[in-house]
Amino acid sequence: MADQLPPRPHGGIQVTRLTVAQALVRFLAAQHTERDGVRQRLVTATWGIFGHGNVAGIGQALVEHADLMPYHQGRNEQAMVHAAVGYARQSRRLRTHAVTTSIGPGATNLVTGAALATINRIPVLLLPGDTFATRPADPVLQQLEVPYAGEVSVNDCLRPVSRYFDRITRPEALIPAALAAVRVLTDPAETGAVTLALPQDVQAEAYDWPEEFLAERTWTVRRPRPDAAELDAAVQALRTARRPMIIAGGGVKYSAAEDALRTLARRADLPVATTQAGKGVLPWDHPCDVGGIGHTGTGTANALARTSDLVLAVGTRHTDFTTASGTLFRPDTRIVNLNITGFDAHKQAALPLVADARAGLEALTEALTEALGGPRQGHLQDAAQWTFSKQDWQERTDAAYAAPDPRARPTQTQVLGALDTLVTGDDILINAAGSLPGDLHKLWRTRSVDQYHVEYGYSCMGYEIPAAVGVSLAAPGRPVWALVGDGTYLMNPTEIVTAVQQRLPIKVVILDNHGYASIGGLSEAVGAERFGTDYRFRAEDGSFTGEALPVDLAANAASLGMRVLRARTVRDLREALADAREATVPTCVYVETETDDSVSGPPPAQAWWDVPVAATSTRPSAVKAREEYDRHVTARRRHL
Repeated sequence: MADQLPPRPHGGIQVTRLTVAQALVRFLAAQHTERDGVRQRLVTATWGIFGHGNVAGIGQALVEHADLMPYHQGRNEQAMVHAAVGYARQSRRLRTHAVTTSIGPGATNLVTGAALATINRIPVLLLPGDTFATRPADPVLQQLEVPYAGEVSVNDCLRPVSRYFDRITRPEALIPAALAAVRVLTDPAETGAVTLALPQDVQAEAYDWPEEFLAERTWTVRRPRPDAAELDAAVQALRTARRPMIIAGGGVKYSAAEDALRTLARRADLPVATTQAGKGVLPWDHPCDVGGIGHTGTGTANALARTSDLVLAVGTRHTDFTTASGTLFRPDTRIVNLNITGFDAHKQAALPLVADARAGLEALTEALTEALGGPRQGHLQDAAQWTFSKQDWQERTDAAYAAPDPRARPTQTQVLGALDTLVTGDDILINAAGSLPGDLHKLWRTRSVDQYHVEYGYSCMGYEIPAAVGVSLAAPGRPVWALVGDGTYLMNPTEIVTAVQQRLPIKVVILDNHGYASIGGLSEAVGAERFGTDYRFRAEDGSFTGEALPVDLAANAASLGMRVLRARTVRDLREALADAREATVPTCVYVETETDDSVSGPPPAQAWWDVPVAATSTRPSAVKAREEYDRHVTARRRHL
């Protein structure tokens, strides 16, 4: 610490001599967010895997300032980003983590995690090491050489998946870059992955840093109110609509707008459907809640959407799963988009209402109540006459969850049913890929606003376990469940070791169906005959045999340090889940699921999803699938 002298005058200002890496750690430790009068630290910890490129820079700085910046040791760079995303999402985007890596493979392993964060609009700070800025000995170990551009490195692949990117080639350049990075992280309309690429020689350089740069700084997370003209147009559309409904997305959660949504829905008598990111903004038994919307949604919500003449979409991006690839709404359905970004507010040729979700909902409620002269009555009063009532759907859910034979091998939906009987509003469920997101969106009875944590913007296999680590850090003391299929588990089990190391009692449920069952079902539906989706031995002619591979995922989880409970029957499963919920150490429940959905499966999709089918084929299955595709695609319409 010989170079770390006390602040001293320099050119009329107080400065402190630190390396670039030390200054960055000091700076990050001093940044805070504030919303609605609540102030909290922005970057609460740094994840890192060290190699040349960050070990002597950021690594040394974390040792130097261990009292200021907690450190989490990861096992895979992509998984570290997922953990940071899980933490930030659970924190409603007001807190996050930083992630540091070496150059080369360590840096490029960040790309998938960065894409996931940016697509889902979740703040995370990436600090990949970079090659020498001074180029003393090109090429160095793990350096990409680009003949036409000497300044390019592998870190440039992070540019398109980052909301802000900069490469710090001089110490003094860190000051504007760090401020710009935090501006983007804390801006609800701009946030996502932020990348500061740090050449390894620059990280270690010393510089005289102004004390103002290192001082405590608070960033207000603003709540912009809607424009008066846009608000008037939205109120007029809602006031004159005969069958309006609300679609609530993740923006409602991030804005903490669930109470405002509940108030508007009750006063205006509006049914509320939810996207994957928005599920949970109302509890499942709230009278206005009609469940998930779109391809993975409920029959109730989709039937209402098909007959609705106006949709108020709040905090959603209108993905193809939400709109059933453009086939869900009538051509004359009017859409009002309340969104904090103009980019999303103008989608579907909607009436835009650019505002914070909570501020916009409160303004709508006030203006609409005044325009109507009081609460609106009528639309929810005839719920029993809906094409597909909420009670009808709950009966289908009960049927999917039912497990009358406790000695039988459970199906996937019976696993969800067993968990449903066990959890309370304290539990948090995490999932991202496979067939589970569809089953959860259709069937899960969400009890609290943050219980349902399904990453379906990028739907990234391997997200669940590291995200559970991040969520557990953000919500200590709450039961956190990572629900994974065997395919997802094989993608990214590494952070089990991190959970064990940090004594985080996450609960991992492995549902093993010996293959990519979700994509296998899709493959069959589009005429690809489940090709390449089964985990079985192959015969000499290349065909798959019926013999399962001798892979033991439960033993693998145990080898990584987890306590493992094997469940062979429904009775075993119920006991194992109850045991895991009370466990104080990381615990895995492993169950081989029954793949015969006729035993107890989920309801079929209630809306279409566009996956193009071969326009010509000699295979009968593909020909039939194309006929079905052509029938559906004619229903697509653009809202103009």
